[in-house]
Amino acid sequence: MKHSRFTDEQIIGILKEQESGMRTVDVCRKHGISEATFYKYKAKFGGMEVSDARKLKALEDENAKLKKLLAETMLDNAILKDVASKKW
Repeated sequence: MKHSRFTDEQIIGILKEQESGMRTVDVCRKHGISEATFYKYKAKFGGMEVSDARKLKALEDENAKLKKLLAETMLDNAILKDVASKKW
């Protein structure tokens, strides 16, 4: 997945600018993003504060680690079953 050139805190700042009364087009032009990108950010971070975004990022990182551990464990189990099923 491609990384954003903005941090979560910067994205929330961009959204707050629009909420404070600036037109969406002007905000997008100022920060060099498309309107589609703006609305994607709004769908993900709309109504969040910076602390909420940090918690979300921490949970996403933890979830990725747990998924990796689960995949490794399932692979180990598959290998052990394969070895156990062979006749010596």
